[in-house]
Amino acid sequence: MHLIQLYTDGAAKGNPGPGGYGAVLVSGVYRKELSGGFSCTTNNRMELLAVIMGLEALKVPGSQVTVYSDSTYVVNAIKKGWLYKWQANGFKKVKNIDLWLRFLEVWPKYRVDFIWIKGHSGHPENERCDRLAVEAAGQSNLPEDEGYPSFL
Repeated sequence: MHLIQLYTDGAAKGNPGPGGYGAVLVSGVYRKELSGGFSCTTNNRMELLAVIMGLEALKVPGSQVTVYSDSTYVVNAIKKGWLYKWQANGFKKVKNIDLWLRFLEVWPKYRVDFIWIKGHSGHPENERCDRLAVEAAGQSNLPEDEGYPSFL
């Protein structure tokens, strides 16, 4: 059985504004870091995208994955069952539908548990994810976040 820790964070300079995500995957001695950014997005989108990108990077279906996130938005959506309610209601009045649908495609492939950790509290992997997200948000020539309405 593959046991994987997925640490995630998202950032946005302004909300909305330039944003980025960071993810660190750890399994035994193996480690992989992921990051990316967009010219105009939100912090919540980047928090959720960090989880999605981490899960999409996995190769072995059925792996046990523990996601560590400082996002109450993401963790509570899963742990408190909000996502199921949103889905049953056809995602009416829910933001980031495109990302939640993408999450719902990848999530069932693994056995995933979510753990909320306090952000900026000195947790080494969370701090690394924060640096990855902030650095990604600060890049020049960032692509457009096609799922985020630029007219808002």
